[in-house]
Amino acid sequence: MTNNPRVRDVYGSKYCVLYQDCSFNELLFAVRDKVDKGHRLLTHPLSGSVKPNETPYKSIMISVDRGPIDFESSSLISSAITAATDKKFEKYVERQKTFNKRILEDFQLVDYCVITSAIESARTGL
Repeated sequence: MTNNPRVRDVYGSKYCVLYQDCSFNELLFAVRDKVDKGHRLLTHPLSGSVKPNETPYKSIMISVDRGPIDFESSSLISSAITAATDKKFEKYVERQKTFNKRILEDFQLVDYCVITSAIESARTGL
């Protein structure tokens, strides 16, 4: 699942990419909804070195198949939502409104690199 158009464009024809044109926090809530329906998290929802809400883009791998609710996934996504919606990050959300196209493309590239590494790890088992 991603809100990053670069990830959608590069991986959309290769993998099952669920793209949503939404904010970082809205994506976390959408992932939580999938976890509540039995999907498992395959990557940590706050992976990478960028603070929550410092970037507008996030890509999170979840299982395609559904099963019983995975309580570890549920706990992880709930904790990520709590962290990302913390008042101390509100300043980043306001700052995002001033980002120009080049800055947005840079943040897309950072998220793309993080998810590419995760895809390679999942693909090779390393």
